[in-house]
Parts: sequence; C-alpha cells; structure tokens
Amino acid sequence: MPELSHGSSLRELDTDQGILRYHDVGSGPPLLLLHGSGPGVTGWRNFHSNLPALAEHFRCLVLEFPGFGVSDPTPEHPMMAAGGAVTRFLDGLRLDQVDVVGNSMGGFVGTDIAITRPDRVRRLVTIGGMGRSLFSSTPGEGINLLADFIEDPTRERLVQWLNSMVYDRALITEELIEQRWTLATDPDTLASARRMYGRAALQEMVSAQAASDSPPLWAMLHKVKAKTLITWGRDDRVSPLDMAIVPVRTIPDVELHVFPNCGHWVMIEQKDAWESEVLAFLTRGQSG
Repeated sequence: MPELSHGSSLRELDTDQGILRYHDVGSGPPLLLLHGSGPGVTGWRNFHSNLPALAEHFRCLVLEFPGFGVSDPTPEHPMMAAGGAVTRFLDGLRLDQVDVVGNSMGGFVGTDIAITRPDRVRRLVTIGGMGRSLFSSTPGEGINLLADFIEDPTRERLVQWLNSMVYDRALITEELIEQRWTLATDPDTLASARRMYGRAALQEMVSAQAASDSPPLWAMLHKVKAKTLITWGRDDRVSPLDMAIVPVRTIPDVELHVFPNCGHWVMIEQKDAWESEVLAFLTRGQSG
C-alpha cells in the first residue's frame, strides 16, 4: 500500500447539506469507520493508526461527522445530524451496503442505522459506548470530566479528560494534547461541543429522554439483524463495562470481546489485539 498520510487520503463529497470530508484508503469491500465525540476528535485521529492493517482487506472510508470541525458545520445537534450524514454519504458514493466500525458515539450511530436500515449494514463492530449502565453511575467519570472542560476550557481540564480515556497515561503525549487543544478551542468546535456535553445540554438530554414516548436505542437492540462484534476496554471510565450486558443479551447474533488494561480508546490502546479480533470477525466466512 502507498505511504499513508492525512493529505493523500482526504476526500470531499458535496451534498445538499454541505461538504462531507472523509478519508479513503485501501481496496476491497467497503468498511465505514465512524468516530466518537469529545473535544478535538476527528475520524482521522480515532482510526489513522488502524488503517494500514484494515486497508489490506477493505476499502476504508473514515467519515468526518458534521459539527466536529472538519466537515461543514450543521445547524442541528451534531449527534442528531450524524445518522443523516451517513445516509447522504453512502448515497453519494453509491454504496448499497457496508460493514461499519463505530467508536463510542459512532457505535450508537452505526447501531441506529443497523436497526432502521438493516439492508445497508452487513456486519457491525462497536467500540464501547453502547447499551446502558446497569450498575455504574450515569454519566460516567469521563463524561463528567468532559463537561468540566467544556464549561471551563483550560488546558489542565483537557488533560484530565484525556487521561480518563486511557488505562496507560503514557499515551497522552504533549503532541496529542496540542493537537486536541488546537481543535477543541476553535470557537465553532467548542460551541458544537457545548451543544452536546455542556451541563445544560446533558440535563436537557435526560429530561427529553424522560418525556419521550419513543423507546431508547438500548430497548431496540433486538432489531439489529447484522452480525455484531462489541469490543470494550475492561477499564473504561467513560462508558463502564456493565453497559455491555444489555446489548450482549438482546442483539440476536452478537459477540463480545473485552480487552484488559484498556480504557475507552480500545483501537488505540490495544491496537494490535483489536485489529486482529476485528479482521477475524469481518473476514470470517469470506473466500480467498
């Protein structure tokens, strides 16, 4: 595979709701990678280290969600806009069906699409963040630290939040902190983050869920038809492991792999083991 770089793999797709930016690497069956949320997050930062291994088998499409500072902004709540962005993206590239890897929020988005458009998702891989807490407090420690940063965006609070994402704090380098700080403190990106994780936004989300007549996503997991692999860090402080119990018991065709000595960023902190598990799952049963 040619040398992988941010610039060489970056593409743009014009849609009726603005430009969607994405990275396109490798060849083979399409694999859509959906990033998580949080200050300074991008699809490239979530998944670029995994692309060399995954792109040996798949055409890897790393979508940048609107409202996170890379694709064009959106007037909608970024979480609410994500599902529509995926549909526009698949339609724009004329992809009828894909495999999906979703990290945290991206896992929720991928799962929702697997429920509402089962014809479009062949296999689904999630990384933490789906289901519901049964024994742990809500929101989790990492979400509270994220809200602290958004309410008072200092470098110290950003580092505290980043440390909550991992088991091994040595992964939180000065380079990573600087990258995240630059994007996270961009005025538009910070305003978007406040719409998701500010204290008022979190309380509004709780109130809206309590008042809604629609079932929450965790109550609809029995409708997932795609073969599903749930991956989780045993030491996740953002979405604790007990959240996996409901999806493991309700998704019809599901597997769970728990990685030790690992926080929320499984694909980074347990990179080699995670890639091996995901590739075995996605290629199982394929000929050649």
